[in-house]
Amino acid sequence: MTGDAERPARGWRLAAILALAGLFAGLALLFVRAPSAGAVLFGLPAPEGGALAYVQAIGFRDGALALALAGLGWRAPRSAVALVLRVGLVIPACDFALVALSGPVAWPLALHLASGRVLLGLSLWLSSPAGGREPGARPGG
Repeated sequence: MTGDAERPARGWRLAAILALAGLFAGLALLFVRAPSAGAVLFGLPAPEGGALAYVQAIGFRDGALALALAGLGWRAPRSAVALVLRVGLVIPACDFALVALSGPVAWPLALHLASGRVLLGLSLWLSSPAGGREPGARPGG
């Protein structure tokens, strides 16, 4: 019999994965469509001209993470999603370092720190036993 973490997420866990994917998709749209605003949210001064493409690259990165999380959330074992989230901790850690090195801007630093905590917390929750049937779990799943 396979372990609980080797089954795809269901119920609240799937909803949390998809909500996080949706959040990253929204950030991706912001960074790609409004890179100056995205830079401010990120915590760096908005570049000008062609340099805005670097900010858009952040959006493409976040979009790729959103698609990976959504796809894995639906189909892959929870342990695989947890692994992607843990590897993904590199993103907020590096973002935090970039912003901190550019000059302390308190709320973006807190935002990147919170992002890392969410990724870590969700990865730990996905790795834990379900403890019975989750609310909204799919029958036979």
